[in-house]
Amino acid sequence: MKITLTGLLCALLTGLLTTLLPVSGHAQQGPPFSEQAEVQAFIATMHEQHGFDISHLTSQFAAIHSNATVLRLIRPPASPSKQRSWQRYRARFVNGRREAAGQRFWDENGALLQRAEAIYGVPAEIIVAIIGVETEYGQNTGNFGVLEALASLAFDYPPRAEFFRGELEQFLLLARENGVDPLAVQGSYAGAMGIPQFMPSSQRRYAVDFDGDNRVDLRNSTADAIGSVARYLQQYGWQKGAPVAVPARVNGDPAALIAAGIKPVLTVKELLARGVFSAADDDPQRAAALIDLETPGQATEYWLGFDNFYVITRYNRSSFYAMSVFQLAEVLREVRNNRLAATR
Repeated sequence: MKITLTGLLCALLTGLLTTLLPVSGHAQQGPPFSEQAEVQAFIATMHEQHGFDISHLTSQFAAIHSNATVLRLIRPPASPSKQRSWQRYRARFVNGRREAAGQRFWDENGALLQRAEAIYGVPAEIIVAIIGVETEYGQNTGNFGVLEALASLAFDYPPRAEFFRGELEQFLLLARENGVDPLAVQGSYAGAMGIPQFMPSSQRRYAVDFDGDNRVDLRNSTADAIGSVARYLQQYGWQKGAPVAVPARVNGDPAALIAAGIKPVLTVKELLARGVFSAADDDPQRAAALIDLETPGQATEYWLGFDNFYVITRYNRSSFYAMSVFQLAEVLREVRNNRLAATR
């Protein structure tokens, strides 16, 4: 069989495309969402309950497909090599790069942070730390189409389909309220958006116009992001001036206390009676929960998390997340205070 140079090049190109296309998520995409019966029923509900135009909404769902990357990223890791590690997780967020960027962010937005703290009672360092952990101060807000991401999770991810269908509904309402094309909005693979990475329902419920321009813009307005983070935490019960967490030492088996969860229920005095010692022993009636921070091959860190720690977990339901926010906030506050003291 004679092989020509042109034929060889075509074969090589075909092989290259076959290798590369599946990575992009488009080679094996199925039919557009508009062809799914479940999506058609959803569109009909949006028309009946909220007055959306059926043909217009159908055309938007015709432009998107189930995103395999979204579905892969939302699933918890199954590999033992991805075992939870507090130290590995912490290093992603409590590091020199985020600390330096946090100082710059605080310097540039000091007046806004001071005003948010005065109105909502949430310390400036907590607000700065959350924005730093979420998007590194607006640098990484996500490059997934939010409509496609939410639709993929709403219709092709059964474990949390109900939740994401609700977020999809809220997103379409939010886009209509703000005169934004849903197909143009980008965010995380889970549909979180903007500088503070709010889910659509949170944006509609908690976001505020903090720069006074008569619109809420979490994608472009740092002021709106700062005010909205503070209000979110305040609405979930942030206690002004109250502690967040303290290190703890445990005598005996803490399994039952860990299994009780991260919501503070027992008092410090009750925890002390069960072998949990901490610097909070002088505040015996304060409610707390025992937090375990595991790292494979190392001793587990134990902390007492108070109500404000629990409030941070309402932003992201992870003790690793909340502790990273808290520890980054502590570093940011200490460095800033030292800098200010040095200039006096």
